[in-house]
Amino acid sequence: MTITKLFTLFSVILLTACGAGYKTTTDRTEEPCGDSPRCVSTQDSREEFKLAPFKLAPDTNINQIETVALSFDNAEVAALEDNYLRVEYTSSVFRYVDDMEVKILDGELLVRSEARIGYYDFDVNRKRVEAFRAKLIETGLVIANP
Repeated sequence: MTITKLFTLFSVILLTACGAGYKTTTDRTEEPCGDSPRCVSTQDSREEFKLAPFKLAPDTNINQIETVALSFDNAEVAALEDNYLRVEYTSSVFRYVDDMEVKILDGELLVRSEARIGYYDFDVNRKRVEAFRAKLIETGLVIANP
């Protein structure tokens, strides 16, 4: 095999692996974050990862939550089942993907948002989740200061 063919084969494999993407298939809303500060969660008790609870208004459903989640730029539904939703947010410039997972459970919305790569996300996930909370409060789906 020539050097050119080897280089082409290696390039195709590398590009295919990079473009294959990462697809979460399991619900991680009830799990705390790992040790990398690129994640926030209502289920984590550590200060740098912790989110305040989201107390839902009566009769709030996952489809209403989905509408608000999709109102943010570059959002796409990756999974929607019963009371669970996962939305992928892709950054405009570098095309990094963050996963926000939400689940309705016992009158609350469990929320977990995490960057897929890197060690630190410059608080992008926390800022997005707090903007999400503000929109949910504005639309009457979440109760402010429960």
